[in-house]
Amino acid sequence: MNDFTKDMANALFNQDKINDLFRQKLQQAVNDLLESELTAFLGYNPYERDGWNTGNSRNGAYYRKVDTQFGQIEIKVPRDRNGEFHQHTMPDYKRHTDVLEQTVIKLYSKGVTTREIADLIEKMYGGYYSPAMVSNISKEMIPKVEAYHQRHLSDKFFCVYLDATYIPLKRVTYEREAVYIAIGIKPNGHKEVID
Repeated sequence: MNDFTKDMANALFNQDKINDLFRQKLQQAVNDLLESELTAFLGYNPYERDGWNTGNSRNGAYYRKVDTQFGQIEIKVPRDRNGEFHQHTMPDYKRHTDVLEQTVIKLYSKGVTTREIADLIEKMYGGYYSPAMVSNISKEMIPKVEAYHQRHLSDKFFCVYLDATYIPLKRVTYEREAVYIAIGIKPNGHKEVID
């Protein structure tokens, strides 16, 4: 996650690159969620022996382009061999999204515990997911968030300050949502994104 920290710091200083960074991270998060959804549906991870001779297995994927406020993302929608899997992350034929962006951003702006992720996903999808499916999808995101929060920080900071970037989000109307970033300045003058 150190690369993400560096990318975020560079994007903050170059305002034109921040939307591209968010677009890349959003695309990665959506594709991870779709893959987790298929794993929860099939009941086994890719290449696991448990999946042999079950009567249903992974069968490639198809690609869709979706317009977001950060730009166009390409999502990889996985398929199963029997055609029984119907994903609920992105509604069929929908080419624009607004709720999914808010959820992914809130995953990072909140403390991101398992319970909070489950609450957000349940609010977004309602009865589509059983508690077991929510737990499986949440488990996919936990290692990435924990790795970021538990990374090694510099021992000493000369100064620590908070900064916010306001990003316009379309809900009923356009609203500006704050993304908060804690930045520490080391005694040698280098800046580091703390959280």
